[in-house]
Amino acid sequence: MKNRYEGLLVLNVKGSEETAKEMIERIEGEFKKEGAQVEQVQKIERRNFTYVAGPLDSGYYVNFIFQGEPTILERLRAKFKLDGDVYRQQYLKLPKSPVRRK
Repeated sequence: MKNRYEGLLVLNVKGSEETAKEMIERIEGEFKKEGAQVEQVQKIERRNFTYVAGPLDSGYYVNFIFQGEPTILERLRAKFKLDGDVYRQQYLKLPKSPVRRK
């Protein structure tokens, strides 16, 4: 049974915005390799961190809405933990279908 998830990734872009587009395409491909069906990619742009807790003071935020098996989160976390372009990652399980308001 597939679940819907939201994945917020903070990318380490130490160059121009052009490299961010390439990174997003590569990461979207990684989602698909692991069996995810990507519904939507939201590019939130570069933002400064509230406080600096590491080597970076800003990151490029990207939000992925995707469907996948429950075990996909473990594989994605392990894969992106080793990826130097992904600075932070957070996942959230979403309801089966989008909430529609009247």
